[in-house]
Amino acid sequence: MIKIIVSEQKLYHRRKTGVVCVYPISTAKNGVGNQQGSLQTPLGRHRIKYKIGDGEMPLTSFVGRKVVGLFSEDIRSSQPDWILSRILWLEGQQTGINKRGKQDTFQRYIYIHGTDEEDKIGQPVSHGCIRMCNDDVIDLFAHVRPGEMVYIKP
Repeated sequence: MIKIIVSEQKLYHRRKTGVVCVYPISTAKNGVGNQQGSLQTPLGRHRIKYKIGDGEMPLTSFVGRKVVGLFSEDIRSSQPDWILSRILWLEGQQTGINKRGKQDTFQRYIYIHGTDEEDKIGQPVSHGCIRMCNDDVIDLFAHVRPGEMVYIKP
């Protein structure tokens, strides 16, 4: 189970062994909310729908969930919000809150993913997704499975 506490900018993962790992994260600059187009991090009960990027190199960049190459500093300015290393695509589980209609987390393409702005981890600066340091998201990715629950709390 994953618990994300927005006010703490932390992600907690309870592994099958009972060990709890804590990772610093970055949630949305615009705060929390479930509305499509809000650029906010959605609240509530979710699950990991898809894991994308298994076996890819650290700093692999994704566009439309497809590998486009390795990130490098000289291409940083060509895109404002790089999705790097791994993607955990979330699906809302609460109809009318984060599932279906204009609140649908899955249709909003809300991910847990690596970032090119690791220096901003711990601050709310994303466009709605949950950003992690690349090594951290690779570690988390290795220990989660599709269907695993994700709770996002203020």
